[in-house]
This record gives sequence, structure tokens and C-alpha cells, in this order.
Amino acid sequence: MANPNSSTPFSDFPEDVQLCILSFLTPSEISAFAATSKTSLSLCRHLSPKLWFSLCHRRWSSKTLIHKWSHRNKIPFKHLYQTLDAYDQLIGFWRRSGTAGAKTLVHSPPPPPLVFFEWGPSFVAGSRVSPCKTPGLYHVIKSPFIWLGIGANGEPVSFVDPECKLELCDDLERLLDNDELVPVSVSFMGSGHVVVEENANFSYSNSPEGGRIRRVSSSGNLRGEECGVVVEDVSGSPGSLPDRLVSEIYQHFANRTSPGGERASRRQRRREKERQGRRRKWEPEHFVKIVNCSPTRLRPLQGLWKGICDDMNLDFYLVSYDDIGGIACRKVGDSSHLFAEYSPVFWTSNTTFIESPFSAEEEYIYDCRIHLRPPEATDSIHGQLPWMENHVVSRILDINSSYDLVIPNLAGASVNPRQVQGRIWLYGNGTFGFGFLRNNYIIDLKHISQNGCILDTMELCND
Repeated sequence: MANPNSSTPFSDFPEDVQLCILSFLTPSEISAFAATSKTSLSLCRHLSPKLWFSLCHRRWSSKTLIHKWSHRNKIPFKHLYQTLDAYDQLIGFWRRSGTAGAKTLVHSPPPPPLVFFEWGPSFVAGSRVSPCKTPGLYHVIKSPFIWLGIGANGEPVSFVDPECKLELCDDLERLLDNDELVPVSVSFMGSGHVVVEENANFSYSNSPEGGRIRRVSSSGNLRGEECGVVVEDVSGSPGSLPDRLVSEIYQHFANRTSPGGERASRRQRRREKERQGRRRKWEPEHFVKIVNCSPTRLRPLQGLWKGICDDMNLDFYLVSYDDIGGIACRKVGDSSHLFAEYSPVFWTSNTTFIESPFSAEEEYIYDCRIHLRPPEATDSIHGQLPWMENHVVSRILDINSSYDLVIPNLAGASVNPRQVQGRIWLYGNGTFGFGFLRNNYIIDLKHISQNGCILDTMELCND
């Protein structure tokens, strides 16, 4: 009979059991395990190819097709893990910071500030997200504009569609055959700031320069290779000139003195002009990650929401809990109005909810207001939406103040806080509505996304 107090060495377990257990660890934890003994180090080396596949499969198999990433380019699973780990930090919502990246007409509105990155079968796709412009609809327009994948040489590649004309497809190679795509580099400025800029050094002949992802420290200095992400030297010193640039300089002067050099020089200038022309298709664009996109038990109003305003147009709202104990709400929708992308809606320092049963005064404040809703979805018999049946008020929050907004050169910039007293009604289904006492309506908010997918999406119609 076996001794119940005896322990079986980990190396004596069957190989599939070892792989299963180790696949729950992170690479740094596996490195620590391998450093515990020579036996552990030998085991990790022996299991290395299968172990990296198990790590990839456990972490991303429910989100993307692991074999489709690796089999096409036959890249090692260790390299694949490092690439997917970098891409994984992009998944979710981001907000554009500063001016737009695509070259647009002078009088054309800027692209929507909200961007959503998601997994595809063998790539990561980023889409601009904007409210539907048809009044009275909750639909959301998702316009793909950037794709990130792995090139034929195993290096990360990324391309943007400045006009957002292309649709999502399952085949990255077929998508990248489009000449209108612009090669770009994606740089991480810390963990929550990304810069997308045109990659003028990209070569379509499987050059390792193509579409690299760079990881930059929060101070702006490039760090060494981290998590397998390729880092470029952009110091600009003479000793750091890329070999490609040195080769072009040499070729330029060699052509001027060699037979037929003038024709070669013209070809070189033409190629350079074409390269400069491509560069003008995209200016650097900055994005800041929206970390807290969903509500929690302690922060039930937190996240991204959508709601129909008093003009019956859909808008996006970002609600966040600040460091001083207040709740801030601002618009982040698609609008051509000045300052509309960051328009404050309300701020309240009171985060204590009024619990049921409510007073007669609070019942009257709620009952005397109309809910802004799509007219065609109203039930003609009961006069309310089907989803409104679940909007039973569970708690009430008093909006006791607003932003005292001051914008230079804007008439009537100062907002009187006494005129923006209102209420937030938290419903039993987890959503909420808000309204101000000076108005007779309630803006009911719905979720923009759920379980990693954007709700109520519709295609963008290009004229």
C-alpha cells in the first residue's frame, strides 16, 4: 500500500500532465520553475516546443485560430506567443488623442474618436466606432481601418485603410493585396498610449522593416527587446543610420558616376517621390486606452454607454469614477461640433444612492418625465419599449453639481451649477438613465459592448 505522505516528483508525471500544469503558468513563472533545479531546466527544455504551443492554445484559442497564425508562416510558437502577447494589449476600446491621422479635406469632419480592437482569425483588427446618424436608432457603425498580423518573414506587420472603405474578412493575405492600404508602425508609449504612424521604410518584398510594433517607455525612450516585440533604433545619430538608408545614399552617388547613371538616378528619384507620396497618406495618430469600459458592483455607472439625446441623435458617454470620490460623465461620440468629443455632461461628488422605497417627491420627479426612445419601437398598446419593461428603478443618485466649464472665445462659457441639478436612476437590469430637473425627459443609457463584442452594429455605407 502506498504511503499517503509520500510525494511524487513532478518529472515522474506523464508528459501530457506536465504540459497541462505548466500551461497555466506565465513565461516568467516557467523561467522561475526551470531555475529551481537541473531536472526542471532539462524538463522545460525538452518540452519547450509543445509547451509554447500549450501556452498559446490556453490563452488565445477561444479568441483566434492559433494554427492559422503559425502554419501559414511556420513560425515557432515561442515567437508567436511573444507577438500575440503584444497584440493582446490592444484589445478593447481606445480614444483618439489629438488630431486625426488620415489626410482629410479641410471642411470634412474628423474621424470618430472611439476605436475598438478585436481578434480576427489570424490578425487583430481595429475599427472606428461611431453612433448611427439616423435619428432615433441605437445602432452603432463599426468601420475597420487598421489590421495587424504576421508577415511572410514572421515579423509583425500592420496596415491602415485611411478611408475605411474595406470590410473585415477572414483572409489577411487577400486583404493586404489592396494597394490603398498604408503600411504603419504601432508604438506602445507605456501600457495605455499607442501611436500609429506611417512606416516609410516598409518594403513589400518581405522586408523585416514592415509594420513593426515598437514598445516605448513612458518617458519616451525606447527600451530593449521586451516580450519578443521588435524595437527600432530611432535615435537619429549618424552611427544609427539604417543599412537601407546607407545603401540608398551609396547607390545615389554611384549612379551619378556610372554609365547610365542618370537614368538610374531618375528612377531612384521617382521611387523616392512615390515613397514620399505614400507617406502623405497618413499622419501620426495617438490613442489612449479606456481601461474601465464596463460597470462593476462597486462602480455600477462606470464604462462606455450609448443614449438618445433630446435631438433624437445617438451619442456615446464615458462615465468614470475619479480620484476625489466623484463621478464624471462626458460625451465621446462622433460629432463635428467644436469640443463635442470631450463635452462634459455632469459631475457629481455625491456617490451615495437613495435606496427603495422612495419618497413621493422622488416618485413624482421620475414619473413626470418622458423616456427618449426610438419612436418606431414603441409598443402602441402599452406605450413603452419591450426593453423598458425591465427598467424598474432600484436606486437613485442625486446629481448635485456639474462642470464649471470655461472655454476661451466661446460665448456663454460659464455654466451655472444651480441649473443642472438632476437625478440618476439605476435600473434593475444594470443600466441607468439620467435627467436634469430643468428638463422633462430622461436619457436612458444602454451598453455599447458585451462579452467583447459591440452590440447593434451596422455597416458603414460608402457613397
